[in-house]
Amino acid sequence: MATPAFEEIVEDFEFLEDWEDRYRHVIEQGKAMEPLNDALKVPATKVHGCASQVWLHPIVENGAFRFDGDSDALIVRGLIAVLRSLYNGLPVGDVPKVDAGGELARLGLNDHLSAQRSNGLRAMIERIRDVAQENV
Repeated sequence: MATPAFEEIVEDFEFLEDWEDRYRHVIEQGKAMEPLNDALKVPATKVHGCASQVWLHPIVENGAFRFDGDSDALIVRGLIAVLRSLYNGLPVGDVPKVDAGGELARLGLNDHLSAQRSNGLRAMIERIRDVAQENV
């Protein structure tokens, strides 16, 4: 189960053969995101388990899930953008059903992220799932 926005990223990755180009593409996705308002960068939105500073601000409106986020690391900001494309707009009840690991594997991210970045990515996914579960 992937959103059209995530499918676009998958298509872009298929076109970009070199991992360095893919890495740059992820960073560009993050740069294109609006920065998270500083007022939302509080302990309640901070994601623990990430090597970088990461904040996720989830919003559930009319049964639909979305979140905004930010990080002090460019690649992590890009990973947030990728996760937003995977989850934003889904019915909140569908969020926990998403096989994030399987979907992200389609991008080959598992093979090219450091252990710390992979742990941080898992922490972000857990936070997203937890918030969705609380709002079902």
